[in-house]
Amino acid sequence: MCREPVRSYQYRFHPPESTGFERCIGFSWCSGCRIYSGAMVHVARRRVLIDALASLPADDRDQVLRKEAALVDYLDSHWLDQG
Repeated sequence: MCREPVRSYQYRFHPPESTGFERCIGFSWCSGCRIYSGAMVHVARRRVLIDALASLPADDRDQVLRKEAALVDYLDSHWLDQG
């Protein structure tokens, strides 16, 4: 056990007009040992989620979202950049 804090991130997979809008992707990961877990999670329609990928160009965003490990790497570096 590396004793690093577990971080988490949730993002919407469906557009607001979709009936599946509340079905989101949730990730949790450890920065130290690089173990991560992802699952479909319910997030209320009224809850606003922070889009950590918003600053990425569309092509880069799509590429990051294609591989869970790449997403976790990006999120981890983004988390560290935020302080």
